[in-house]
Amino acid sequence: MQPMLRRAFTLVELLVVVAIIGMLIGIIVPSARAIQRESQNAGCLSNLRQDFIAVDSFRQQNSGRLPMCEFLPVVTNAGIDGGLPNFLSGFLPANSPSWICPADQDEQSLSTGTSYMYLPGLLRYTPAVQVDVVTLLMSFDPATTSMDRLMSVRLDAEARAMTDFFEREAARYPLLTDSQDRHRRVGVERNGVYIDGSARIAVDLTADAETGTTP
Repeated sequence: MQPMLRRAFTLVELLVVVAIIGMLIGIIVPSARAIQRESQNAGCLSNLRQDFIAVDSFRQQNSGRLPMCEFLPVVTNAGIDGGLPNFLSGFLPANSPSWICPADQDEQSLSTGTSYMYLPGLLRYTPAVQVDVVTLLMSFDPATTSMDRLMSVRLDAEARAMTDFFEREAARYPLLTDSQDRHRRVGVERNGVYIDGSARIAVDLTADAETGTTP
């Protein structure tokens, strides 16, 4: 009785198998990345909605006015200073995961404790707002008004100006937006949450920044 001969793969068959595997990888990997990006995008929008709840809770206790603080926290030797997460820590813990975008992989951004930029904290420094603020402050007598009082007046004036502006531009300017481009898509790569509580792709503010179209 002759022993059974085992048929081996030929070189051509091996090359075909390798080619098929390569094609499958080429299809699966981009799909997996797309699914991951979509998951990160959904998580980011969910975070922004949760952060908005803290902003809205603050407004309900402060005559509808927006919080007024720095647009991004600052990392110091003593830790993280300023920024919206610290300002709203009484409504939402500053270390809440909702302050971090799932797509944020930047160490410098993560070190601040938040992936999101608070736009009112940036736009309050525009000339149109600061001229009114300075005019108001000049109406006080510095000899009889403390620095704490002047700072309180300034922040209140900036908060009123920003609240009026964002209520007028409710569909245009987000309150919170990704501090960097993180969501790969055609066009704008940032998400934002607006004063009406809606979270969506942020509008492209590049043109406004270039033309100086601000409050």
